[in-house]
Amino acid sequence: MTAVTDTLLNALENCDMLEIDGLHAFDFSLDEDDNLHIECMDGRAAKRWAFSMAQIQAATFDPTLQSWLITGDSGEHRLVCMAAIGGHDDEEEEHEDA
Repeated sequence: MTAVTDTLLNALENCDMLEIDGLHAFDFSLDEDDNLHIECMDGRAAKRWAFSMAQIQAATFDPTLQSWLITGDSGEHRLVCMAAIGGHDDEEEEHEDA
């Protein structure tokens, strides 16, 4: 998870997956000005959020819930930054060498 000493910006730059308010975001990105854009589906409804650099810098880490609290134009939101778990398929490499 995210260390308490990290900033939200650093956590975002190093995470593979993002959860906002309990919803898994299928698309999130930092633009050239480091503004955060998040998009996810809640049932059939697409939800979108945007946070400015000032809002990202003002976010606070909650060590108990291992998440970030960020306040945007639509109120307070909880972000969880996660790393993807990947597997390496050694079997394919063995077949390529054969």
